[in-house]
Amino acid sequence: MGAHGDLKILTGTANPALATAICDHLGCSLLPAKVTTFSDGEIRIEVGANVRGSDVFVVQPTCSPVNHNLMELLLILDALKRASARRVTAVMPYYGYARQDRKVVPRAPISARLVADMLSTAGMNRLLTIDLHAGQIQGFFNVPVDNLYAAPILADYFKDDAISDLMVVSPDAGGVERARAFAKRLSGGLAIIDKRREAPNQAKAMNVIGDVTDKTCVVLDDMIDTAGTICQAGQVLMDNGAKAVYACASHAVLSGQAVERLEQSPFSQVIFTNSIPLNAAARACSKIKVLSVAGILAKAIHNIHTESSVSVLFT
Repeated sequence: MGAHGDLKILTGTANPALATAICDHLGCSLLPAKVTTFSDGEIRIEVGANVRGSDVFVVQPTCSPVNHNLMELLLILDALKRASARRVTAVMPYYGYARQDRKVVPRAPISARLVADMLSTAGMNRLLTIDLHAGQIQGFFNVPVDNLYAAPILADYFKDDAISDLMVVSPDAGGVERARAFAKRLSGGLAIIDKRREAPNQAKAMNVIGDVTDKTCVVLDDMIDTAGTICQAGQVLMDNGAKAVYACASHAVLSGQAVERLEQSPFSQVIFTNSIPLNAAARACSKIKVLSVAGILAKAIHNIHTESSVSVLFT
């Protein structure tokens, strides 16, 4: 037993396979819970075991359908709070609404902050997530936030291939820091795509900053949504003489025509983590490879529960 009671893991319906894999790493079983929907669409939650005085971790990424999964998480948190759980940690491998972290036009909400307030009000005592779209979102919370990185898992995949001419590419200026750290892990070079965004979910890749001629390029991003930007980046790299192009991202949002675009793209392979479960079309895509983050999440949960350092997982 840890300082905050017995360790218990509970999941919503967003990614039960990941929650089960986490439990396999920890050697425990999922807490029974009933998550159903009334005929009018309201969500009904019932935790099926005693959690009084327990240290409970709720695994629930707020991926598509975003609003349903978010509401489900809020209700689970409230149920645990009212059942007298000693501490409740929301394990959100993917934090929805993270891209709306500031006002870019007048009279617009800061949705990422609103979600943070809702989670805290519902009863969340701390947050565990992976690769927040903007690290500053941690400041929206008045509770501890552990923002893990999928980079070590993604980097190990390329280390196994021992690519000697590797060039890590940031698809925009905002991702340069992430790409630089990734390139350092792989002892590779760094290039940047200069792009112009026309409208939300629409961007036009323009120029390559850096020499990618005869290089094996890995385009790195935190998420792939419609895949328009990253596919344009891949084509621009090939047009600039790249030998081969790969893409990797922590979160497979994959909305709209994303899977079709990836299938038709010049990428040899597109690597994701299982922070978000793939839809049927993505599972059928020959280019998509999925790596598991269950191990790193399980280690983080164990260290949080035992009051050990989580920062050791950041190296």
